[in-house]
Amino acid sequence: MKSFIKVAPDSHFPIQNLPYGVFSTSNEDNPRVGVAIGDYVLDLSILEEKGFFKEIIARENAVFNKSSLNSLMQLGRDSWVGVRKKVQKLLSEDEPQLRDDEEIRKQVLFPMKEVILHLPVEIGDYTDFYASKEHATNVGMMFRGKENALMPNWTYLPVGYHGRASSVILSGTSIRRPLGQIKLPNHSPIFRSTRQLDFELEMGCLIGVGNKRGEPIPIEEAEQHVFGMVLVNDWSARDIQSWEYQPLGPFLAKNFATSISPWVVPMEALEPFRVTGPIQDPKPLEYLEQSIPSSFNIQLEVYLRSKKMSAPKRICLSNYRYLYWSMAQQIAHHTIGGCDLNPGDLLATGTISGSEKDSRGCLLELTWRGKEPISLSEQEQREWLEDGDEVTMTGWCQGDGYRVGFGEVTGVIEPALDAEHVLQRKHQRI
Repeated sequence: MKSFIKVAPDSHFPIQNLPYGVFSTSNEDNPRVGVAIGDYVLDLSILEEKGFFKEIIARENAVFNKSSLNSLMQLGRDSWVGVRKKVQKLLSEDEPQLRDDEEIRKQVLFPMKEVILHLPVEIGDYTDFYASKEHATNVGMMFRGKENALMPNWTYLPVGYHGRASSVILSGTSIRRPLGQIKLPNHSPIFRSTRQLDFELEMGCLIGVGNKRGEPIPIEEAEQHVFGMVLVNDWSARDIQSWEYQPLGPFLAKNFATSISPWVVPMEALEPFRVTGPIQDPKPLEYLEQSIPSSFNIQLEVYLRSKKMSAPKRICLSNYRYLYWSMAQQIAHHTIGGCDLNPGDLLATGTISGSEKDSRGCLLELTWRGKEPISLSEQEQREWLEDGDEVTMTGWCQGDGYRVGFGEVTGVIEPALDAEHVLQRKHQRI
């Protein structure tokens, strides 16, 4: 399949992809829904207004002239598939409706470089999992030793925790270094900014149609509830985390920012890249058993650029297929106790690491808790992120002459608020 719009072979957005996003322009500042095609954005709100989707979506249920994807997401898979097929047909090189109508093309196609992208989804709840066995093992070895690297429950269930939806932010938003309590060896805890700021290479799935409270989602139906996937960088403050995480897990160390990419790749676009995940031993309990290949071959990379560097350096090369616990298993486990998922909920994988050193998906692992700094140049190395550092993550599936990609998720580290100034403001209020 090819589009009448020219798309480079290494573009993340060919006609085989068509990810959804929310955008505005300088001339029309109202956010609305579009899809990415090559270097352009196709405005679905105008196509909907002109009746292109009337056989799929009733006019009273208009979903594209909206500031989020939630209205589309809650319609369900039949509507998602119908819209996707219609858009693919309209953009096909053999279809004249858009190709030969210059007037309507000017109304609905916008150069990517001229649009403003927005957070694509209203996220009501956010759950972060711990689904990479390599990551969990490495972290366990650092803190508990090789013999006790994995906790006893880890190979029996997808470990997760409830994150903070309000601080899920769009790619490109700067990250302010957080403040918190830090416990140094042989000292009482102190209040200051983190010195061990880290990134986490993750991916996330966005729930479309949810489930009723008290009615778990069977594992064989779990993926039918997923609208699409995004890249995720779940920033972490490791020194804050090591003091606060016992007994209930991370809190301030993880709630200050979680960045996601602006384009939501539909599950249908990923289907050709389905693969079998790692062998699970022991065999999962029955409610977590899967009968089909449960992972996807998604190449993942992390780049770091300091203020002194003219170009970023790749510091991590990983793959989604390394994850031990699958997306479907995460959803089935999340709901087995009766929890209801809702349209727009974000479920992230946790750090995605592989068996090779350069496939470790965070600085905690890459530098082995700061003991083995990575080299950026002859003049610079890193144990942890410094102010001004820019982290960029990207990912794609490689097809025959095309890529289905996720674009990028980026963030630049800004200096922390001055701790003394924060305390002074407290006293002034008192």
